[in-house]
Amino acid sequence: MPMDFNQQIIDEFRANGGRVGGPFEGARLLLLTTTGARSGAPHTVPVAYLPDGDRVLVIASAGGSPRHPAWYHNLRAHPRVTVEDGTFTYQAEAVVLTGEERERLFARAVEQSPGWADYETRSGRVLPVVALVAADAGPPAGPMGDGLRRLHDAFRRELALIRAEVAASGPRVAAQLRVNCLTLCQGLHVHHSREDEHLFPALGSRHPELGPALERLRAEHVTVARLLEELGTLLAADDVAPEELAAGVDRLTGDLEAHLDYEEEQLVVLLNGG
Repeated sequence: MPMDFNQQIIDEFRANGGRVGGPFEGARLLLLTTTGARSGAPHTVPVAYLPDGDRVLVIASAGGSPRHPAWYHNLRAHPRVTVEDGTFTYQAEAVVLTGEERERLFARAVEQSPGWADYETRSGRVLPVVALVAADAGPPAGPMGDGLRRLHDAFRRELALIRAEVAASGPRVAAQLRVNCLTLCQGLHVHHSREDEHLFPALGSRHPELGPALERLRAEHVTVARLLEELGTLLAADDVAPEELAAGVDRLTGDLEAHLDYEEEQLVVLLNGG
């Protein structure tokens, strides 16, 4: 993409917590900052990504160009990169995948989005698949309450993306869609576990009046955990139909969004020092 167009996307991404409009509305985008292989200068570009558990995957398609994109050459020379996902900004190690792993994950991407295969055919080259492994992910910068809301918004956005992907799926659930769902489930489990083990006890000790609200939030965590387990069971079935998955995701979405809203009502102002 032309640099001025890239910059428009970058500015919109940063201004709107990772959301952009136009041709990339609803797309899975992140901002990738690499170090110039020759210049040593930082170089930021928006790139599409695929969830993959505790890492994300990016494909060096360059829109079907016969040449690898500059960012790919940069990370080959300097594997430490900066990733912005709309909620977190973190350092990551870029690992170029090879052999069976590259073939398997590229095939998984193509199964859900055949455009990747079109890009590879047009380019006349094997499109590199790169894993970005977080090195220092941490909480969002700024007041804790605002950070909590931003993290919740990231979960809301991911749910919306998954619901759209389920609605657009064919007669079977693609492997990448399963991974997207499982990655969300893993993220929610980790987030709620940290709240139960650390945040809620600390708040409860400082603010006894929060007792009933914290008890309700803990109970809602149990409900969400049950829904996540049910969703995991669906995803483990080889013959799960898209409509079954859609129903499971809808059940989770209803309960989870109500939970996130209530938690923000009770905790954001307090966590911001209000």
